[in-house]
Amino acid sequence: MSREPFPAPDFDEIIDRRGTNCSKWDSMEKVYGVSPDEGIAMWVADMDFRPPACVQRAVEGMAAHGIYGYAASDDAQREAIGWWMDRRHGWRPDAGDIFTTHGLVNATGLCVDAWTDPGDGVVLFTPVYHAFARVIRAAGREVVECPLALDHGRYVPDFDAWDAMMTGREKMMILCSPQNPGGRVWSRAELEGWAAFARRHDLILVSDEIHCDLTMPGHSHTAMTRIEGVADRLVMLTATTKTFNIAGAHIGNVIISDPALKARFSARMRALGLSPNSFGLAMATAAMSPEGVDWLEALRGYLDGNRRLFEEGVAQIPGVSPMTLESTYLEWVDFSGTGMSREEVLARIEGNAKIAVNHGTSFGLGGESFQRFNIATPRARVKEAVSRLQAAFSDLQ
Repeated sequence: MSREPFPAPDFDEIIDRRGTNCSKWDSMEKVYGVSPDEGIAMWVADMDFRPPACVQRAVEGMAAHGIYGYAASDDAQREAIGWWMDRRHGWRPDAGDIFTTHGLVNATGLCVDAWTDPGDGVVLFTPVYHAFARVIRAAGREVVECPLALDHGRYVPDFDAWDAMMTGREKMMILCSPQNPGGRVWSRAELEGWAAFARRHDLILVSDEIHCDLTMPGHSHTAMTRIEGVADRLVMLTATTKTFNIAGAHIGNVIISDPALKARFSARMRALGLSPNSFGLAMATAAMSPEGVDWLEALRGYLDGNRRLFEEGVAQIPGVSPMTLESTYLEWVDFSGTGMSREEVLARIEGNAKIAVNHGTSFGLGGESFQRFNIATPRARVKEAVSRLQAAFSDLQ
């Protein structure tokens, strides 16, 4: 028997996040000089939407109980992960292969700590999520940047060029799948290419799949665990935090099936005294549910509408080219065709349009002419941002 869908969320609701110790809104004046009273925050990768009501009920239930002690286990979350991955991505990890971390930046740091030594190279395919390089360098490892190739406005791998760059000092590679900031959903053939690249150069393959649930309609994510011949070196990173907008819970998952890799990672977690927090477990477990499925499907449709509005509007500015978004809610926009310097482009975006965005240079090689815009906000705000950008570059019309 089919069930009734849960009530549709109101993604058009404007929720004032100012004055709530919100990084995205309360920090943008300090970082960008853009006042939250007149500016639009389109930088930090969280959404201006409430999560599914089931998440709110889980938090309210804990608050009503009033005692915030240690969690007995993360077994319920592991079971929920298995159900979710089976339903959404066609594979079910063994519960014993799942480790709970304090988010995926923490998970990245744990991977670097577990399988590399100071001075080792860690390969990134740039431009890519800026926290990877920050964590690698902070650990005293070398960031090895392998630039993605551009093919008709889409990022594609360039294995021949990257093979020539390898020196033997590299011990790990981190793949962002789907890709942030470009939004690419990698094909199975491309993932097979990355698996072969890892084998050729004997690299641990860390696959960050935090955006796997946020594909645009018509695009389908393939989990790296479904690619043959990589299990002996694969470490998968997944999380509910991007999918359901609960990043403040700082909870993520590392999934490892190889026994030797699993033993090494478990030992490092024990040595560092890591254990999950109760609120994060409750929120994540509640989200991975039938109600969460309905909410996510509504979200994907809404984000696709925002995507069309933003891309069509920005593309009307001469010399400005948004990369067509296949996943995530992060628009990657190339301003090189304007002929302007990076400084002038940013002066117009931040000074004239009063929009706070992530600077492309922070994502590594290949990001120099780009800026990243977060469109996970009510549509009226996306429309206003497009209008402001068109006005800021109106002399190019």
